[in-house]
Amino acid sequence: MDTEKNVTQALAAVMAEVRGVGKDGFHDAPGAKFKFRGIDAIVNAVGPAMRNHGVIVTPQLVDVTRRDVSTSGGKASRETCVIVKYIFTGPDGTTLETIVPGEAMDSADKGTAKAMSVAFRIALLQALCLPTDDADPDSHHYERDYQQQPAQPPQQRTNSQQQQEPTAASSLLADEARKALREKATAAGVDLTELAARFEQQYGETLKGCADHTRITAFMKLQNLSTSSRVAANGAQTR
Repeated sequence: MDTEKNVTQALAAVMAEVRGVGKDGFHDAPGAKFKFRGIDAIVNAVGPAMRNHGVIVTPQLVDVTRRDVSTSGGKASRETCVIVKYIFTGPDGTTLETIVPGEAMDSADKGTAKAMSVAFRIALLQALCLPTDDADPDSHHYERDYQQQPAQPPQQRTNSQQQQEPTAASSLLADEARKALREKATAAGVDLTELAARFEQQYGETLKGCADHTRITAFMKLQNLSTSSRVAANGAQTR
């Protein structure tokens, strides 16, 4: 073991010994067939050289976020994103730090482990300049369903969601729109409870809690609440 080398010299020796890692894995699924270079292949290739030159790697989790998503096939899954700091320590105790991201999706409880493996793979590939012929995807291939926006937990609200919080002005406009809707419905003889149920079914939120006056106004126009049409309809039913 080269006990006199600092971390930079030791990593250079590792790089000289490990010139590349081939893509030995193969993902075979309908619509997604590709070779991949997994974390096991990289560790098996790099590990002996790092031990030989006295290099130790320790991870430090900087950040982790999770959210529920669905695949293009409609299967529920969970996306995990991590930011990890890896500290390379040389034989003489000197250190070199690198911070990398990792992202993975899993339908069970392995999302964090997968994301950490991806982050470690990125750290080793880039810190040691291991050559790659093309993009290195995960061994599992998913496609997000962009037509269906996943629900986000309250603690992970985005800036755009926060900007959509109702203001005093928008709440006032929504109240005025609700008032106009009630007046037209009463004049047309439409049951207000039934109207509120229709609104909730169409928009997925209660009429009372809606803060978007344009949505309430658009709903009112779709209900055909004119008194004349209501009277004509009642007359037709009587005949």
